[in-house]
Parts: sequence; structure tokens; C-alpha cells
Amino acid sequence: MDLPRPLGDEEIARAAVGEPVRLDGRIELHEYDPAWADLYRREESRIRGALGDRVIAVEHVGSTSVPGLAAKPIIDIVLAVADSADEASYVPALEAERYTLIIREENWFEHRLFKGPDTDINLHVFSEGATEIDLMLAFRDHLRANPADRALYEHVKRDLASRDWKYVQNYADAKSEVITDITHRAQR
Repeated sequence: MDLPRPLGDEEIARAAVGEPVRLDGRIELHEYDPAWADLYRREESRIRGALGDRVIAVEHVGSTSVPGLAAKPIIDIVLAVADSADEASYVPALEAERYTLIIREENWFEHRLFKGPDTDINLHVFSEGATEIDLMLAFRDHLRANPADRALYEHVKRDLASRDWKYVQNYADAKSEVITDITHRAQR
């Protein structure tokens, strides 16, 4: 697995639906909160209710899904649909529930990103079979089971969170090396 190339300002702007949201500051990390699992379950229920059998898979991913790991208090959810590029098949139903499409990355697994109506979430939508889903789940499961890599990842996150970033994506890109290293271990 190659390290992803960091996105430049132009690529961030192209992927944004509307104006990209700037951070111009530091990332705020919170200690793990067990309530994050409840927030995920509420969102999962709302997503399943909106999409019905169009949901192929929905999972809690990211740092809020790993007990004991400090995280941005944003619930990351990955959703698999038949074809994420076929927005007409699922976007109107999500929008009816007040989810807002904010990112469209046609050149990265046809990824779509939504924000939630009343909880701070990142709803990542991919097509069924996208390898990124498997990587997200392997990373999550490995961090849940491996205290040393969980501590390493948290150390890197805390270091990076103490810096100023133009966009949250810049912070995410800066974590790529440690995520790739940990994911390699998870796949062994």
C-alpha cells in the first residue's frame, strides 16, 4: 500500500460541494467518551431508516470507534451502497433526513462525505467492495486489539493536533504515514 499523496488547496476546493470549510487553527482532541457509541447507533438507525435495503453495510469507524483512544468528537461512519457515484439512488433520501453532502471525490473510490443533521458526524459513502472500507475496518479492529499501536497513534495525533492547520484534511493527510504503518501490521 502506497502512502496517499496529501491534497493541495486546489484539490480540496475541487472536492468540496460549495466552499471548503477552513479550520485555520488546531485540532481539538477529547478523551474517549463511551457516549460516542450511542451517538453512532442513533445515526446508524437513522441512516438505515432513510435508505432501507440500499444500505449494504454501515459501520462505526475512526477514532471515536476505539475505546480508550482520544479523538476529535466527530463520529466517523462508513456506509457502503451499491454505487456511490449513483447519487440519485441515495442522496435525496439522506438529504430528506437533513444530511448534507459536503465532499465529492470522484477520483478516490467515488467517495462522498456528508455531515449530520444534529450530531457532528462524517458519513463516508463508498461503493460496495471499495477496498478503503476494508482498510478502515482493519485499522479500527487493530487499534481496538493492540494497545501499543493505539498508544502510538494517539501520540502522533496529539503531536499533530498541537499544530495549526488550514484545513482538517491537512491534519488527516499528516497522519497518513502512521495510519499506513499500522494498517500494514493489521493486515499481517
